[in-house]
Amino acid sequence: MYLSNRFFWLFGGIIVLFALAYPFGWLFPLTLTAFIAAVAVLLTDIFLLYRRRPQISCRRALNPVFSLGDPNPVEWHMENHDKVWFHITVTDELPVQFQRRDFGIRLPLPPFTPHTAVHDLTPLTRGVYAFGQINVFTATRLGLVERRLVFGQPENVTVYPSIIQMKRYELFALRHIARETGIKKMRRIGHSYEFEQIKNYVQGDDYRSINWKASSRRSALMVNQYEDERSQQVYCIIDKSRAMKMPFEGLSLMDYAINTSLAISNIILKKQDKAGLLSFSDVIGSTLKAERDTSQLRRIMEALYREKERPGESNYELLYEAVRRLIGVRSLLLLFTNFESMYALERALPSLRRLNRFHLLVVVFFENTEIRRLAQEEVFRTADIYRQTLARQFLLEKKEMVYKLRQYGIQAVLTKPEDLTLHTINKYLELKSRGLI
Repeated sequence: MYLSNRFFWLFGGIIVLFALAYPFGWLFPLTLTAFIAAVAVLLTDIFLLYRRRPQISCRRALNPVFSLGDPNPVEWHMENHDKVWFHITVTDELPVQFQRRDFGIRLPLPPFTPHTAVHDLTPLTRGVYAFGQINVFTATRLGLVERRLVFGQPENVTVYPSIIQMKRYELFALRHIARETGIKKMRRIGHSYEFEQIKNYVQGDDYRSINWKASSRRSALMVNQYEDERSQQVYCIIDKSRAMKMPFEGLSLMDYAINTSLAISNIILKKQDKAGLLSFSDVIGSTLKAERDTSQLRRIMEALYREKERPGESNYELLYEAVRRLIGVRSLLLLFTNFESMYALERALPSLRRLNRFHLLVVVFFENTEIRRLAQEEVFRTADIYRQTLARQFLLEKKEMVYKLRQYGIQAVLTKPEDLTLHTINKYLELKSRGLI
């Protein structure tokens, strides 16, 4: 039996009345009568609640797989099969990874009435999450005492890289996309495509694609339309060194890269290209040869699920040797890494230049949003000016890294962690439209 807050308020007030009535003898019988009435109400509440087990059912409904970094809905279905009106508090034993001990759902439960409560849980690490039992604290309308009912429903869910994000961007893999803000629809340039059809000329079409024979027959400008080349190899390369352990909004940079790798791999396969995966730090991690079969996405997701950060530094010479050994034909390499200083970039630059000589390399690294926020704050003291100046110098150095990479013909994307998927998709579609892969 559990005593509620209403119990302590009631009997606490009666004790105060006893203390106040003690000097006045004529008030004491009234206070005693109130105490006896409160005890009677308490006994009635205990009798209604404990005469038999309340006929209440409760179960949890959730997906067996959660998406990393996304709100995942969990439902609790309750129903009162009794004639008594109850007030209940549902306390679920959430997985230890959420670190929540104050979780509770309070609601009234009228007789013979089902009720569904929904709550979103956002996991921030990959792995197995163990849900425990469901505790339902039941009280009558009097609400002086509560009875705990335990519903045994332990179950495990697996947190994978963001499947929700992957499905969200899946529609944008089709040819006529770009409804989402920030997704760019790139006009095709060049002729590194397979011929598809002849169509009427519209403003914006490449005039070099005009089919003069078809135009003369139709007395109207006609142009050749080309289809993207297919079965091109695209590899996501993930740096899992300590430089990628920096957290933003609860997720590490490596987790952002993992979510993006799954989403872009799905789009690559939808575009009929071959998707592959490689991870590295001071050692080579997962390696998946670029394929286009139906089970490739599942293999990529399983490999990403098992990835763990390592405390060592990135070895770009080792990466170069691994790429030369594993990737035999010219491919698009999407390298997710992070450089916090120009010195770190210059150390990796010789290996990156050699990689770019044999493949089309895109270096994707991160903007420090905390430093940008610091650079934009108002200043009131001299120390604030110094901090803001250093922050702006740091942001300027990040832009200089982009110019440095482009100076050597290496594609570069500098992005906020939360915009990583969006900018990576844009870059892939841009390179496809320009016929560079």
